[in-house]
Amino acid sequence: MSFEKILIANRGEIACRVIATARSLGYRTVAVYSEADAGARHAQLADEAVCIGPALASASYLNVEVLLNACRQTGADAVHPGYGFLSENAGFARACKDAGITFIGPDEEAIHLMGSKRLSKIAMIEAGVPCIPGYEGEDQSDDTLLKEAERIGLPLMIKASAGGGGRGMRVVTDASEIPAQLKSARQEAKSAFGSDELILERAVMQPRHVEIQVFGDRHGNVIHLGERDCSVQRRHQKVVEEAPSPAVDDALRARMGEAAVNAAKACHYVGAGTVEFLLAPEGDFFFLEMNTRLQVEHPVTELVTGQDLVAWQIKVARGETLPLSQEQVQLRGHAMEVRLYAEDPAQNYMPQTGPVLKWQPAEGDGVRVDHGLAQGYPVGSHYDPMLAKIIAFGDSREDARRRLIRAVEDTVLMGVNDNRAFLAAILRHPVFAAGQATTAFIGSDFADDASLQGHGPAPALWALAAMLHSRSQTPADNLRGWHSSSVGAQPVTLRSGEHSHTLYLTFQGHEARISMADQHIQVALDGDGQAIVDGVRLSYNLVQDGNGYWLQCRGQTACFEDITHLAAGASDQAGSGQIRAPMDGAVIEVCARAGESVKRGQVLVIMEAMKMEHSLKADCDGQVESLELAVGDQVKRQQVLVTLSPDEA
Repeated sequence: MSFEKILIANRGEIACRVIATARSLGYRTVAVYSEADAGARHAQLADEAVCIGPALASASYLNVEVLLNACRQTGADAVHPGYGFLSENAGFARACKDAGITFIGPDEEAIHLMGSKRLSKIAMIEAGVPCIPGYEGEDQSDDTLLKEAERIGLPLMIKASAGGGGRGMRVVTDASEIPAQLKSARQEAKSAFGSDELILERAVMQPRHVEIQVFGDRHGNVIHLGERDCSVQRRHQKVVEEAPSPAVDDALRARMGEAAVNAAKACHYVGAGTVEFLLAPEGDFFFLEMNTRLQVEHPVTELVTGQDLVAWQIKVARGETLPLSQEQVQLRGHAMEVRLYAEDPAQNYMPQTGPVLKWQPAEGDGVRVDHGLAQGYPVGSHYDPMLAKIIAFGDSREDARRRLIRAVEDTVLMGVNDNRAFLAAILRHPVFAAGQATTAFIGSDFADDASLQGHGPAPALWALAAMLHSRSQTPADNLRGWHSSSVGAQPVTLRSGEHSHTLYLTFQGHEARISMADQHIQVALDGDGQAIVDGVRLSYNLVQDGNGYWLQCRGQTACFEDITHLAAGASDQAGSGQIRAPMDGAVIEVCARAGESVKRGQVLVIMEAMKMEHSLKADCDGQVESLELAVGDQVKRQQVLVTLSPDEA
């Protein structure tokens, strides 16, 4: 199969990643972009770019016809789907084939089979692949599911057959909750995937999530390229991935690899795929699912094998044999990857929006950053909040871990809140460092970590922010709080997120003694981007953002705003009765009406942003004074959605 121009039916970092390899192999590339992505990096990198519609994914990146029209318009004769969106859509693969366009991925039959947890599990059982005991039958009546749940026993896992990413998935440990959880899983599955079909399994508690990278060609060859450990997860979404797994030795790798290859052969698989397993504490492993596409975490496999998996995909789609045999696959060193998200881990991982004011990915030996960011690009609410992948390689696991911590902390991102502090804390945690993290890690070993508590910036960052603020004022502004004696202290009140502090600056020449509560910190500015804090010279990054500014130092980033002269009782304080949108999004349910009495904590509005639902609750007891919303309304970040009249009490 010959082709010369590849259209990448995706966006963000994966589109940029595919463009890089395609260009290196001599192919012309076509990017597609929605109206929201007009200034996106992937649209700038490709040889050609086509706008495919409005921001709504269903009207752009999920619209098969407009993607095929983009192929016709540009003469693209191949399509790479990336991951997400239409990458595992059998109908899209068929539509490309019918249009005479090469789909760089597996055949539609394999996508269809492995896209159903129920059908794929039946096929895996027949192929002799180890599977978790459960129920995957056609009879989906409530009576049958309840009987099968009783037979399987507790703990019970309920899964959407068509789903992924944790949606439509429930773990039940109390038998009385089974009916309600079945109903809830059905509803979520129907909403997310258009199918309410479920499977039931005995839950494997505290397993590791280990997946095998497989590859097949059209000449009957199927091999594996080792495993990846993806056990560190939140909400069933992967956070850290590494290769090889610290829990897998050569013998277990051979057994799991053989099972994965058998799984791929059972569906005549062609191209890149991943067979995911749960690895029980006792050493048994069970088939979880097969992803019929390139995985987000493919870079760690590339680094330990020395292979370019996107190049392999293109070669296989062209009809070539696999570049290596199983015996030629060699694993060397260790690689580790984290996903950089625009989210607030301390607010239940709430997605964040905002402009990218400064972006400077980390560099250095053994460091790789895959991203789709550009300075000035607005991170919105229309798509998944993953911004980039930070990857490190080393001769040993410890070398990779150490390099990755530094790369995470050295990456500069300002303008939108993100999860870098959370990622660095995970990488430093003794359980993770020892290679003992399971899928329960974040909810158990890591549950009390400071990065999840929202304590705000460290005192040294507050002090540096106050010093920088004092030096950025005009001469007239500097006269505020001026004292004729050097003993006098200049007060500055700063706010960062939900936290605010008044700091007192006592200047001694170019240095200041800064007091905050019962702490005293000496700060001096020492040239551009340099400061001396308590005798230690540090580098920092600073960028202005309207009335505030973003500051990064010592691996911490925060946005500070001067509220020294802000009137007390400002309307946006907690408990004010003004309920604001935490980000751009769409209203999907209005749970109150004007004039209604509500209690603090009562859900008033449910909105959807970045593929997640967010409940907005009353911050005080009172009456709904105004609520002019309708389902489907698009709202902006910090827009007042509901105004309450607080009870006098």
